[in-house]
Formats: sequence, C-alpha cells, structure tokens
Amino acid sequence: MRIPPFNPNIAVVIGVISVSSSAVLVKLADSAPAAIIANYRLLFAVLIMLPVVLMKYRHEFRFIHKKDWIFSILAGIFLAFHFILWFESLNYTSVASSVVLVTLQPIFAFLGTYLFFKERFSYGALISMIIALFGSIIISWGDFQISGMALFGDILALLGAVAVTAYFLFGQRVRKNLSLMTYTFIVYSISTLTLILYNIGLQNPFFGYSASHWWIFLALAIFPTFFGHTLFNWALRWLSTSKISMGNVFEPVGATILAYLILGETVTWYQLLGGTIVVFGLFLFILSTTRKVKVTISKKEQPKG
Repeated sequence: MRIPPFNPNIAVVIGVISVSSSAVLVKLADSAPAAIIANYRLLFAVLIMLPVVLMKYRHEFRFIHKKDWIFSILAGIFLAFHFILWFESLNYTSVASSVVLVTLQPIFAFLGTYLFFKERFSYGALISMIIALFGSIIISWGDFQISGMALFGDILALLGAVAVTAYFLFGQRVRKNLSLMTYTFIVYSISTLTLILYNIGLQNPFFGYSASHWWIFLALAIFPTFFGHTLFNWALRWLSTSKISMGNVFEPVGATILAYLILGETVTWYQLLGGTIVVFGLFLFILSTTRKVKVTISKKEQPKG
C-alpha cells in the first residue's frame, strides 16, 4: 500500500466539517420529501463525476472483481437507506438529537470491525470511545423529551447509524482494491438508482420544487458529499472504519453550531459541555490508536534473533 500524499487524519477533519452542513441543508429543504432530497444529492454528485470517470477511469471497470462489485453494490444500497432514514428523522426531531444519534455509529463500527476484521483496541481507545459517546449523549439530552414524534425521529436516526456503518464496513473491503473515483462513482450510482426506485414506489414527485430547493440539492452534492463522504472513502485506504467513525463524533458539534447560526436553534449548556467532552474523547482515541500503531511498527522493525 502506497504512502498517502497527506495525512489521512486531515482528510477526516475536513470531511467532518463538510458533513456537519448536511443536516442544516436538509432542514432548509424540509418541504421536499426526505428521499427526494437524498436522491438529488447523489444524482448531482454522479453527474458531476461522470465526465472525469469517462475520460480517466473507464478502463478500471474491466478489472473489477465480482466480489468487489457485490460489496460496492451493497455499500451503495446501505448508503441510500442511511440518507432516507436520517433525512426523514430530521422531520420529527431536532438537528442536535438526529445528528448525535446518527453519530453513535462508532458503537456499531466497533462491533463490526471486531467481528469481521478481528480488529482489536487498547483499553485506552475503548475508554476514550465511551467518553466521546457520552459527550454526544449530553449534547442531545435536552432534546430527549420523549414524545411520539420525537421518539420516532430518534429511532429513524439510530437506524441511519446502523446503515452508514454497514456502508463503511463494505467500503473498507473494496477501497483496498479500487481507486477512490471508481469506487465512489459506483457506490453513488447504486445509491441513486436505489433512491429512484424507492421514490417511484412511494410516488414522490421528482419535479415542482422552487429554485432554492435546487440550489440546496446541489450544495448537498458538493459539500457534505464530495468534501465529506468522498474524503472518508479516500481515507478508508489507510484508516480503519472505527477511526473514521470516531472522527464523525465531531459532526454534532459542527451541526449544532450551524443550526444555531442558520436556523436559530438555541445552543444550551449541555450542548457546550457535551461538545467539549466529544473533542476530548476523540483526542484520546486518536492518541491511543496512533501510539498502538507506532508500537506495532517498532516491534516489526526490531532485528530477529
């Protein structure tokens, strides 16, 4: 595996900042069905990528193995349902609650990497994961005033976390064999097709939206998609699913700030406290996993006998 052109942790940071805008943009387009918003987000992303793929990457499709096709298709389907579930949750609960619950994916990522990839973590990494997740819970604690609609939105967001974890797990297998552009194009195309079929099944209207909606759809395709998920896909070649998922714990902090600035959602003391704990927990996690990698490399470099 070649050395990355720059630190993949930086890509994760940029990605988290970008995806933090997603919930606010979806809220701004709330008069459109959630699946339609997701559909156009990915469709525009595919159309933007299409000229580059045709000119520079079309030859790679001839060398894709059957297993990589299967994993890419599964990743695309799970990504589509992640967007459906998460975007729909924003119709029933607050940005803070929805984003925090979606960000609980490190729990599922840890179980997935432990079961399927035999990945192990130090006690320090596990403790820091718990700290970061505890901070995420604090951010949304004030929004967990249980009601029928709020609870339904919370459940949808949690299911969205499960779906995006599956998307990352399948992607981790494929990204080791395919280029970023080829893999991303395939996954986004499959997701787009899945969403088109889903919207046809529900008879959601594809047209008739205002100009502001179309700008929001395009913004979703550019910022959280290309500067968010695409960078995460790129980083998967060098970082584990669990580490990228822990980086996503930053998203509630960014989303809460943007929701305050753009939507006027109030920032409370528990959101500020939770954000601080999230940052602290993430710092400890990265420090712990980085130290573990360095120790492993040092042992391998020691002379035999």
